[in-house]
Amino acid sequence: MPSGHTEGGGLEFHPLDQFIVRPLFGDGPIHWYTPTNVTLWMAIAVLAIAALFVFATRGRATIPSRSQSIAELIYGFTYKMVEDVAGKDALRYFPYIMTLFVFILFANFLGLIPMSFSTTSHIAVTAILGFGVFFGVTILGFVLHGTKFLGLFWIKEAPLFLRPIIAVIEVISYFVRPVSHSVRLAGNITAGHAVIKVFAGFAALAVISPVSVLAITAIYGLEVLVAGIQAYVFAILTCVYLKDALHPAH
Repeated sequence: MPSGHTEGGGLEFHPLDQFIVRPLFGDGPIHWYTPTNVTLWMAIAVLAIAALFVFATRGRATIPSRSQSIAELIYGFTYKMVEDVAGKDALRYFPYIMTLFVFILFANFLGLIPMSFSTTSHIAVTAILGFGVFFGVTILGFVLHGTKFLGLFWIKEAPLFLRPIIAVIEVISYFVRPVSHSVRLAGNITAGHAVIKVFAGFAALAVISPVSVLAITAIYGLEVLVAGIQAYVFAILTCVYLKDALHPAH
């Protein structure tokens, strides 16, 4: 039976099947220690990062190779972003933001390889990243400023009678940050991959197959942009949250 067809001759799509977590060995239950397709592609992302930033740049040539140029470009871009958004005093936390940005960037792009697995499409992965940023900057804010960190929620420039209302809104907005931070990334990656899978199902119909192929090509090109943009958005929002922790006074 051709892929995408049902026994009745119609089309049947399962665009979310590509996000199912499966064990690498056997078909048994999945435990916290079970190697899965998620852990495999996360490991591949880490190895790819190590290959670019460790092995490809260890020569530190005066005239850099292509791989060294790419590594230096990513490094310089992230360094400039942290400095511009969060300030020079935030550069001590640059390694953390650089790690987040590069991991998400590589995971997103690896997920675009046919037959691969997109780890950042899972909220379990992005939530760890998002809540890690949330707890990190919150703890940092209290460590550096103590109770003065709560000044982040008290807008002194607002009229006095509006300050309590704004404070409640600010507190709610602050605690929603990790949710929006993680859901935004997972949602955008999931949506793009699902749409590609749907159009791939239409490719089984000879009548509209050329249109389907063109649509897949266009969406794939868009997903390449989304992969980079979502990594950038995650990193720059982390810089914004870090700036709030370093300078909580409005």
